[in-house]
Amino acid sequence: MTHTSFPTWADVAPHLVNTAAGRNPADTVIKGGIWINVHTREALPDHDIAITAGRIAFVGPDASHCIGENTQIIKANGRYMVPGLCDGHMHIESGMLTPAEFARAVIPHGTTSMFTDPHEIANVLGIKGVRMMHDEALMQPINIFTQMPSCAPSAPGMETTGFEITAEDVAEAMGWPGIIGLGEMMNFPGVSNADPQMLAEIAATQRAGKTVGGHYASPDLGPAFAAYVAGGPADDHEGTCEADAIARMRLGMRSMIRLGSAWYDVATQITAITEKGLDPRNMILCTDDCHSGTLVNDGHMNRVVRHAIDCGCDPLVALQMATINTATHFGLERDIGSLTPGRRADVILTSDLKTLPIEMVIARGQIVAQDGVCLADCPHYDWPKHARQTVNMGKTLTADDFIIQAPHGANAVTANVIGVVENQAPTKALKFELPVTEGRVQATGEVCQIALVERHRATGNVVNAFVSGFGYTGQMAMASTVAHDSHHMIVVGTDRDQMALAANRLKEVGGGITIFRDGIELALIELSIAGLMSDSPASEVAANTDRMMDAMRTCGCTLNNAYMQHSLLALVVIPELRISDLGLVDVRTFEFTDVIVK
Repeated sequence: MTHTSFPTWADVAPHLVNTAAGRNPADTVIKGGIWINVHTREALPDHDIAITAGRIAFVGPDASHCIGENTQIIKANGRYMVPGLCDGHMHIESGMLTPAEFARAVIPHGTTSMFTDPHEIANVLGIKGVRMMHDEALMQPINIFTQMPSCAPSAPGMETTGFEITAEDVAEAMGWPGIIGLGEMMNFPGVSNADPQMLAEIAATQRAGKTVGGHYASPDLGPAFAAYVAGGPADDHEGTCEADAIARMRLGMRSMIRLGSAWYDVATQITAITEKGLDPRNMILCTDDCHSGTLVNDGHMNRVVRHAIDCGCDPLVALQMATINTATHFGLERDIGSLTPGRRADVILTSDLKTLPIEMVIARGQIVAQDGVCLADCPHYDWPKHARQTVNMGKTLTADDFIIQAPHGANAVTANVIGVVENQAPTKALKFELPVTEGRVQATGEVCQIALVERHRATGNVVNAFVSGFGYTGQMAMASTVAHDSHHMIVVGTDRDQMALAANRLKEVGGGITIFRDGIELALIELSIAGLMSDSPASEVAANTDRMMDAMRTCGCTLNNAYMQHSLLALVVIPELRISDLGLVDVRTFEFTDVIVK
């Protein structure tokens, strides 16, 4: 695989110096804009930017001395010149798109740098899958930096993945050209308890001089949290309240606050800046998980910045949180994140800082989008056949595979039930009284059945439990091979026959998401690459996603972006209750618990 290489500052310094001094003409000059300087938090009118070899050579009130016969002139006409936006923590697979199509979707929204953790594909295809994501990322016209996944499985002993990531894998990946650090360290109990493998992965990253990503999904901010921070993670995006943000920043972490398709954690944490007055340098905006419908219809990092501003944040501070703060955190402040000499020429032109319309996007000195249209070529990786054949269930399922037997002679039982929380990743551990018919426990009312179908090793194993909060009615089922983080298959339904139909349909198409009601398929998103991604254009995937969301509403679900909740029901590192291929997991204690309370 041949990758697109971009020259370093050192490579082109003579060109930059000669352009800035007026000895050589610039490739491009942006004339007459308002310079947003994120280093000093200033908006400086009547400034020009001169670009050479994809980097900024000069910024000042007049770049006339940099203009030659063949210099391209871009008239800003008094618009704001803003650094390209950076997403500090995200997963490309959550967009259900390949890196190329994800880039094509977000470029018109002003995103020019992403720090992506491909731990979804790591669980399915291991380090080879990570390398494929990394390689396609390096082919794109914007900056996609890859974090080597740290936790596959996310909680050893609690789930079985298709592949495991080892400390040796991490050490190997640290030498790849596009690796920026270690992906989110989700096994927070392992770090707090000095697990040798977790600390070895962190050590390999630190010795390579790279950044360790964090994921501390616990409300305990006492000694366990201090031990986690002492282990090395440098940031965290799992905070949900102001106290979480403050605790992270006080201990020297970067608090990453997210607005994804279903995670709304900005409003409750940005008050640490807007009301408590803490230093905003240690807060970073990110998305974490955005599906294609959100990307196409609502935006990406521009959406997050607008939301932060709507929550009371000064627009210049919000832009710092999506540019220079992110770059500094990853040690790239001399390369990206600001419009200053030597940096990559990643520039947005916008007529308003608060509503942030993205009118032109320049990446590495080239116009890549204008008025919402991507103008750049986003090359595709040639994904091999084995990456498209990952749904291995071992058998065709029937309704009997989804039966939950009651204790002998019982007319009703008390069940442990996973409780979905709207717009948040955590769930609740609930208890419901459920009826028994012919020895079988029945889902009823607001309680549905949930099943985890093993799909990596063709074991034929199905784990059954109950879930509440979706509001489904009628005879329906929804199945998905996007099942963070082990990515088996999650099936949620009110009827066992529909659950079997949905599961078998995904086996037939090689992965994706489907919804059945009364024996009829209402929606299908085919995700043939690892059961996680499509290499179709984002607009096509988004249209299918819209149909999926409509189908969920048709089946009675009124939650905002409930698909994201569905996809995280097997994430056994976020409290309180989750399902895995090994059973029902109480994440508060990291122990298995019975579905039926004895």
